[in-house]
Amino acid sequence: MSSSNSTTPPRPATRVTASREGNTVTIHISGHFGFPAYRSFRDAYMPNPAGTQYVIDLHATEYMDSSALGMLLVLREHAGGERAGIRIERARPEVRQILQTAHFERLFTIT
Repeated sequence: MSSSNSTTPPRPATRVTASREGNTVTIHISGHFGFPAYRSFRDAYMPNPAGTQYVIDLHATEYMDSSALGMLLVLREHAGGERAGIRIERARPEVRQILQTAHFERLFTIT
């Protein structure tokens, strides 16, 4: 019986914070944006009234998975669907590629 000494490096801890300036809420996501961030991501936008504009700052997001894409779609519906004012900013190239593969530029402003 052989044993393996290889280990998978730990995922970076996910951190979600929000700040408000006027009618715009900026949600900062760092680390791995996936299902473990669901509650904190939802808590960042749920208390805000209809008409709130959102900026999703991904400069510190190292990776995002399909559940993160779903969370962004749920935010879009919460914010008014097609009329939603949501901008995704500062995504790293590998995260931007995930957004492009999912054709999110059709649903969000990505800068």
